[in-house]
Amino acid sequence: MSEVVKAKPRFGVMRLIDATGYRLPLAGFVSILHRASGMLMFLLMPFILYLLDKSLTSELSFAVLKNFTSGVFVKLVILAISWAYLHHFCAGIRHLFMDLHIGLNKDSARKSAVGVLAISLPLTTLVALKLFGVF
Repeated sequence: MSEVVKAKPRFGVMRLIDATGYRLPLAGFVSILHRASGMLMFLLMPFILYLLDKSLTSELSFAVLKNFTSGVFVKLVILAISWAYLHHFCAGIRHLFMDLHIGLNKDSARKSAVGVLAISLPLTTLVALKLFGVF
């Protein structure tokens, strides 16, 4: 009367090593970038408000900040903030359409994710070109 007892599969337990082998679809990647861009904007908000406050204080402080923002590192930070805003805006519109139950199937979700990247990345490139003085 010995029965073979099968081990129950463990659902819901995922180790970090399991996550490295998982291939995320493009729509999931864009969704994660949407969250990361929101967090980046939130964390850099004190920096942005400080720059705004100092630039509006006087002409002298504006000139000092203009000199400060001419550095490459600060321009890269400004570019990161610009990318975060542009990506978050485009992905937010995508999520609003998904809230209206538009584009929920796999094919249209992939197309809308490509659309978010196809709009936000060229806009960020334009900002970078302007920021670094190409035009």
